[in-house]
Amino acid sequence: MDHYITLGTNDADAAARFYDATLATIGWSSHMQFPGWRAYSAGGAGTGLTLWLATPFDGAAATAGNGTMVGFAATSTDQVHAFHAVAMAHGGSDEGAPGPRDHYGPGWYAAYVRDPDGNKLAIVFNT
Repeated sequence: MDHYITLGTNDADAAARFYDATLATIGWSSHMQFPGWRAYSAGGAGTGLTLWLATPFDGAAATAGNGTMVGFAATSTDQVHAFHAVAMAHGGSDEGAPGPRDHYGPGWYAAYVRDPDGNKLAIVFNT
């Protein structure tokens, strides 16, 4: 694990169902887990960037950060659509349907979702 991002969850099982399905659309899978914690990486290799889902250490409820967003790279517009559709089917909420976002630059194609805990995610294909 070279570097990581941790997102809090209040329901580790629901988060696992959401992320197992959604991240599979871009070739990510879980490579480590223990009660209340699960780690995901590209190919499940555990190298490069790791996304951790965790119940908070302090026992308080997890909350989504205002202005916080985690972005993932897609290899095609089809992956952007699949990520968004699978997220919606697994308890996510829509924050921006798949489509061009030319105001971010030419060739920027993205979708935005929130996971069941309210964490905002982006999936981006940039040609």
